[in-house]
Amino acid sequence: MTDDIVAFTEGHVGRIRLNRPKAIHALTTAMCEAIIGRLEAWRTEDTVRAVLFDHAEGRGFCAGGDIRMLAESGAKDGAEARAFFHAEYRMNHRLFTYAKPTVAFMDGITMGGGVGISLPCKFRVATENTRFAMPETGIGLFPDVGGGWYLSRLPGRAGQFLALTGARIDGAECLYLGLATHYIPAAALDEVKAKIAADPSAVEAILDAFAEEPPPARIADNMERIDRLFASDRLEDVYAALEADGSDWAHKELATLNTKSPQTMKVALRLLKEGAEMHSFADEMRQEYAVGAHVVQRHDFLEGVRAVIVDKDNAPKWNPASPEGVTEHMLDTIFAPLPDDEAWTPA
Repeated sequence: MTDDIVAFTEGHVGRIRLNRPKAIHALTTAMCEAIIGRLEAWRTEDTVRAVLFDHAEGRGFCAGGDIRMLAESGAKDGAEARAFFHAEYRMNHRLFTYAKPTVAFMDGITMGGGVGISLPCKFRVATENTRFAMPETGIGLFPDVGGGWYLSRLPGRAGQFLALTGARIDGAECLYLGLATHYIPAAALDEVKAKIAADPSAVEAILDAFAEEPPPARIADNMERIDRLFASDRLEDVYAALEADGSDWAHKELATLNTKSPQTMKVALRLLKEGAEMHSFADEMRQEYAVGAHVVQRHDFLEGVRAVIVDKDNAPKWNPASPEGVTEHMLDTIFAPLPDDEAWTPA
């Protein structure tokens, strides 16, 4: 058991607290394996009737995964990166299929790996501090941990917009889009957790009782634009629509896209298109694992991490540099299934 996870029982619930504050609780392989272990142990423990996820000290729930490790591994044989994805996706799938009620408290930064913990949970609590994003295309990665499944099922083209731009949305917007099930002030969370621990059979009623009406969701005012300008699954069409629109909003979003990896923006669009048709979450995870195993060793991911995380010059040199340079053959290579003995499996 790693010290980066604090797992204990309280009353009739299992508590899992992310405890890596200096990294905003970004996940490591050991953390994912520890969570799987706790979930498995509590699965058959009658005294544990629900599981709650939150974070220890710090300003975020979970900022993602151990990106630096992934890049260092990708620059070599990629084995350590694949081991991380394999464990993380098993954790995601275990949560998705867990029989007991699960609650994620998305208080603060909830990105990447934090999204992967939150969205499979039956109840997802946003607060005034929530900052939700899938910003992976900015480092040459793609919205994984089930992004192809969840984002493709959001209203209209909101999922495609979030996947391409990496836009940060707040708690009110999470509730509006269905990413959160409840909006509760952060000051009330300790009392909420205590009441659930005392009576987990009433978890939904307790959350309902503490939920408040959030401020207006800013994204609601932009949904018409998002649905219209991000309507195509072809990245070149999205660029053309934004350029033709000419509004300040379109100009700003176009400038944002110009900072992202054209390769992984196209990966994201294809992932969401195919994810919408997936028959099971396990199928989604199997595909994302294959894509991740390929992408983590490609130029754009290594360059994106260098530019954003290592050197911090924020000037990545993407290759290909434009959407037109990313061919269907390149995407087919990235999406190619792994051999059976290397493929992801749920258990």
